[in-house]
Amino acid sequence: MKDDVLYHFGLGTATHNLPAMFGDVKFVCVGGSPWRMKSFTEYIAAEIRMEDPESEYPNICAGTDRYAMYKVGPVLSVSHGMGIPSIAIMLHELIKLLHHAHCEDVTIVRIGTSGGIGLEPGTVVVTKKSMDATFLPKFEQVILGKTVERNTDLDQCLAEELLQCSKELNQFETVIGNTMCTLDFYEAAVVCVTLLDRLKGDQMNGSHEVLQSYQLRPQILVGNYIKKLLKAKAGRSCNSATV
Repeated sequence: MKDDVLYHFGLGTATHNLPAMFGDVKFVCVGGSPWRMKSFTEYIAAEIRMEDPESEYPNICAGTDRYAMYKVGPVLSVSHGMGIPSIAIMLHELIKLLHHAHCEDVTIVRIGTSGGIGLEPGTVVVTKKSMDATFLPKFEQVILGKTVERNTDLDQCLAEELLQCSKELNQFETVIGNTMCTLDFYEAAVVCVTLLDRLKGDQMNGSHEVLQSYQLRPQILVGNYIKKLLKAKAGRSCNSATV
C-alpha cells in the first residue's frame, strides 16, 4: 500500500514519519475518556521522569475529533470512546500505526472503571477472561459474511505481574477476575477499578472526591508496572555496558 491513511487518528504514512514519531513505543495504555488519558500522560511523565509532568502535552490526534493521543517517552496514551464500534476502529488503526512505526514487543493495557459483583468499591480488577452477555468467554465477529469466534483469554503473565506490582505498592485491594463486556472487547490486559458492588444496588453513593480517587488506582498500578519494567531494562543495559 503506497499510502495508508489512519483517518480517525488524523495520521498517515505519506504525511507523517511514523517510525520517528512512534518507533520507540513499548507501552500503550488506552481508556474511554480523553481527559483520563491526558491525566494518565501527566502521571506517567512524573513516574518515569522522562519529561516535565507540568508540560502542555499536545494531542497528536488534534487533526480529528474522534480520539485523543498523547506520548511520553516509550508510553502512548490513547482514548477509545464508548462501545464496540469506537473501540474497534481505534484498535484497528492503532495496530496499523504500531506496524508502520516498526514497533516491537509492545504491551497494551486498557485502564478504566467498571461495576463490581461481590467486590468492595475501589477494588482494582485485573482481567483474566472477558465474558460476553451470556457469561461465555468468547467474542463473535462477522467477517465477510461469516461469524468468527475468538477466545477471550488475556495475557496471564502480564496479569500476574500487575498483581505482584499491586502487592508491592500495598495501597489498595487488587484481584484477578473475570470481566463481563457486553458489546465491547479488548485484546490486551484490562485493569479496571470497581465503583460499586452491583449485588448491593446500581447507584454510586460515594462523593465526587472518593470516585475520583478510585479512578486513579488503575493509573497508579499500571504506572508502577511500567516504571518497574523500564528500571529493570535500564539496569540490564548498565550491566551489559560494564561487562
